[in-house]
Amino acid sequence: MSAAAAPEETPSLATWLGFVLMCVGMFMAILDIQVVATSLPTIQEALGITPDAMSWIQTAYLIAEIIAIPLTGLLTRVLTLRWLFVGAVSVFTLASLGCAFSVSFHMLLAFRVLQGFFGGLLIPVVFSAVFLLFPARLHAVATTIGGVVAVLAPTIGPVVGGFITNTWSWPWLFLINIVPGIIAALMTPSLLPAQDMELEELDKLDLLALLLLAVSLASLELGLKEAPKGGWLSSNCIALLVLSASCLTLLIQRLLASSDPILRIGSFQRRSFTLGCLSSFCLGIGLFGSVYLMPVFLAFVRGHDAFEIGKIMLVTGVAQLVAAPVVTALDGKVDARALTAFGFALFSVGLAASAFQPPTADFQEMFWPQVVRGVGIMFCLLPPTRIALGDLPPAEVADASGLFNLMRNLGGAIGIALIDTIIYGRVTLHAQAFRDRLMAGDSAAAKAIGLAPELLRNRPRNISEEQAIAYVRPLVEKASLALCVNEAWALLAAVALLGFVLIPFARSKPAASVSPQLMALEAAQPALRRRLDQLGPRPR
Repeated sequence: MSAAAAPEETPSLATWLGFVLMCVGMFMAILDIQVVATSLPTIQEALGITPDAMSWIQTAYLIAEIIAIPLTGLLTRVLTLRWLFVGAVSVFTLASLGCAFSVSFHMLLAFRVLQGFFGGLLIPVVFSAVFLLFPARLHAVATTIGGVVAVLAPTIGPVVGGFITNTWSWPWLFLINIVPGIIAALMTPSLLPAQDMELEELDKLDLLALLLLAVSLASLELGLKEAPKGGWLSSNCIALLVLSASCLTLLIQRLLASSDPILRIGSFQRRSFTLGCLSSFCLGIGLFGSVYLMPVFLAFVRGHDAFEIGKIMLVTGVAQLVAAPVVTALDGKVDARALTAFGFALFSVGLAASAFQPPTADFQEMFWPQVVRGVGIMFCLLPPTRIALGDLPPAEVADASGLFNLMRNLGGAIGIALIDTIIYGRVTLHAQAFRDRLMAGDSAAAKAIGLAPELLRNRPRNISEEQAIAYVRPLVEKASLALCVNEAWALLAAVALLGFVLIPFARSKPAASVSPQLMALEAAQPALRRRLDQLGPRPR
């Protein structure tokens, strides 16, 4: 089967097993981000990393990942789906081993870059496989498997990371990747269908376009990281974002002018694909934002450790698992636009419900909003994938999958930057408002921060003013942070509502209605053009 051939009508058991192993590789790549985040202080202490440099352990991974994702299409054409996955999971596994045995910050950083780049390839290659390995009637099942893995990994990440940190040492955060990585690398070559490599694509590689892509995405990620603390109008942030926009503009011009672009962006001419990407962007803001917000609240307001946070957040994962077969049963039978709109409406309600939680909120108060969000996420993930990728010819799927997944990751990066902007920018304002109200004797303000109103009115005689301030300050800080978190939940709900508004404008043509012969003919066109070029000019 060539890289652009139509999928088999009845995939073999080996193909299904190979696809499951590909999902295992994607699970490792996504989980790695979460488990490492829970143990950054432990790693910092073990390797003597300065507090300012500590965040680069995650930033290096994310920058490398976001650069790799859009290159999936090119690398799939060059190496084929099978060997791209084997190569990516092999290097990711070796890099994990390198991280585990790192003895310095710079050594760890180098292996994290390798992990991020090849881990980034493992994510879109799975969604490419859905449409390259399986016929239209099986897309819903395959997408469900990949989708559950994609959203479950960040949900269980905190509990896995917390357990490893509390039970073993930090190197085990990386060593858990070794066994599944080896199994996936050794077994998939004999399980996935054989394909024809197109090594001649490397001769046409546009290095300048590749450099523009890397600089644009890296500077955007750094600008988003800088914005919350330094301010969106700070010189560093503006310079990075302008550099990103300039490189992106030059890249698009170069891609449109090239006969063999490193990234095929023609799929954006299809309205359904464009709106599918926009819905993926909105989902990324809500999905990554909610996974980020819950630990912030539970750690800094409620005082829970990573393991306790993980147990509370498991509710979302369980809801996703319960909803997955329901979505699979409906996908393909019900208009994908209706399912997606329902998902974004549900997701928006679940996010908005958290915008009213008190500072004392815990498992019980967070239970139902998590359930609603978990169910909504599955409807927001699976049907939009069919809207965006289901009608594309096989030759476009790999590039389109990379762009589709890139939009979700970019949404996540921008969402987290906006959340941090709210927290850094407004927590001081809320704290000052609380102090002013407390000084004026406002009993409602006292109750809001968890202080008994009678203590505000009648301070015990044996308590000095300094002691009273020391007692009240952490209560004010936690209450102020809780208000900022609620504002961030409201922002995420508004973005999910935007996703709901966009969906009716998409065309939802069932993938099954596309003729296999027509798909194969469209897929063969690039090869036919190359063959005609080799034969020389056409007679007049």
